[in-house]
Amino acid sequence: MVKKILAKTYVYFILFLMYLPIFLLIVFSFTDSDSVGVWNGFTFKLYGDLFKNKELMTAVGNTILIAFVSAIVSTIIGTLGAIGSYYSKKRTRKVIEGITQLPVVNAEIVMALSLAVLFVALGFSFSFFTLVIGHVVLTVAFVFLSVKPKLQQMDPNIYEAALDLGATPRVALYKVMLPEILPGIVSGFMLSLTLSLDDFVITQYLKNPSFETISTYIQKILAKHPVPPEVRALTTFIFLIAVIIVIINNVSAYRHSKKINSMKEGK
Repeated sequence: MVKKILAKTYVYFILFLMYLPIFLLIVFSFTDSDSVGVWNGFTFKLYGDLFKNKELMTAVGNTILIAFVSAIVSTIIGTLGAIGSYYSKKRTRKVIEGITQLPVVNAEIVMALSLAVLFVALGFSFSFFTLVIGHVVLTVAFVFLSVKPKLQQMDPNIYEAALDLGATPRVALYKVMLPEILPGIVSGFMLSLTLSLDDFVITQYLKNPSFETISTYIQKILAKHPVPPEVRALTTFIFLIAVIIVIINNVSAYRHSKKINSMKEGK
């Protein structure tokens, strides 16, 4: 009993330390003071200033754009790669899985420098295209690793059964396999989206100098001026969006598992 109480206390204390800085920014996003720790009264002024800051809003738009484009591309490539690996020979599958894990354990700075050198050697100028490639390289492995467990949990006979019943490989893929692994695909998409939104190193090395994201914009501001107070309001929005994404992902996974369990019970 005492061990359980101590274990829970330790976990809650770690979570408290993790989220305290975020909650502090959220609380002080409702006051118009220039620095955290000074309370000038409750107001929504910073939220209005946030949408008036054209440079910051441009950076937000660029961040969202690159995140969604790279997440979509990563989800397609990662899902197809996981399916192809699942139906490959054992030796080929092990090689693919080993190569896929490299971006996960490799340092991000190494990937950024390698891609930068590669693009320069090929004569490519840094642009939105090179930035998308960099973010895809960063996130595609996480989609692969999210889809792979769902493929392993899937009944391997349902795809062959669909083919035996007259379905074409494409129809069997869309109608039978994809619904089974959909939670893994959604999880991979959400994970790649958040990783792209959060990225700084690859973005800094592969972007056009005139293209700013949230992370590069704040880094540029910090080099010359204090962080604008309206960034605290932006932090609140980002945190709320992250919470909503996690809730949607968990609800989707729960409903899918409940549906699968009810189908098995019906049998």
